[in-house]
Amino acid sequence: MTTTVLWAALLGYAIGSIPFGLLLTRAAGMGDVRNIGSGNIGATNVLRTGNKGLAAATLLLDLLKGFAAVTIAGQLWGEVAMAFAAGAAVLGHCFPVWLGFKGGKGVATNAGVAFGLAWPLGLAYAFVWLSILAIFRISSLAGMAAVVAAAAAAPLFGYPQFFPVLGAIALLIIYLHRENIARLAKGEEPRVGGRKDTAGG
Repeated sequence: MTTTVLWAALLGYAIGSIPFGLLLTRAAGMGDVRNIGSGNIGATNVLRTGNKGLAAATLLLDLLKGFAAVTIAGQLWGEVAMAFAAGAAVLGHCFPVWLGFKGGKGVATNAGVAFGLAWPLGLAYAFVWLSILAIFRISSLAGMAAVVAAAAAAPLFGYPQFFPVLGAIALLIIYLHRENIARLAKGEEPRVGGRKDTAGG
């Protein structure tokens, strides 16, 4: 079992650490996305380049890598391995070794993880994420609400075995959004598409 979960974690980290936001913006001739906005490699910061297509592609690929890591681990080693791959995939996105452990904040990757673990958890994640984003147009708030929703949905929807990893991921992602939380408390957090959308997640 120890060897199995180790391989699952390594697989999850390797897939999760692929910096699609950085790769796509460089391929498009836009330079290093880490030099703009929040300095993160996620879709929200890619959107600040002004290229909505690249941002959408980054969002989709970051989601898919979380889904792929969990699904592959499940096919190879079973349910316990899925949980380890899930946590490692998010860690890989947030702390990629290739980028000096400075990556994104894990929201999109965790969406893929939730869908990979169990589709009802993914639907809960997506519903809350999209609903909060549509109402408030604040990316960080939507992301934090979604990660909490996925963790809460695990025991409610009959997947208590995934609550520990989803709960841990939620705590990590909320911690990574601590600056966003401070701005939210002051009413200074930028809205998606707003003129001051330069410092979010």
